[in-house]
Amino acid sequence: MLFKVSAKSRVNQLAGAIVWSMRQEGQAELQPIGAKAVNQALKAVAVAGSLMTAQEVRLVCTPSFVKHQLDGESVTGLALHVGTLPLEAAL
Repeated sequence: MLFKVSAKSRVNQLAGAIVWSMRQEGQAELQPIGAKAVNQALKAVAVAGSLMTAQEVRLVCTPSFVKHQLDGESVTGLALHVGTLPLEAAL
């Protein structure tokens, strides 16, 4: 599931959405817009990772660049792809 993240995104709410997406689809993608949004997104992944340890999995986050159209211009943004690894494989 794709989540757009802003500087004002609530970390705990976003973390809950990531956990839900991981349980339903096994993956999530976050697209933060701006430096503060990247901070919020990474904090949410960390909180979601803590919540997922009960399922004996560890979240992994892989960044990549994506192109966005913003006011008719093509800009490069960041995407964070979130997946899982078995807890013993991640150690």
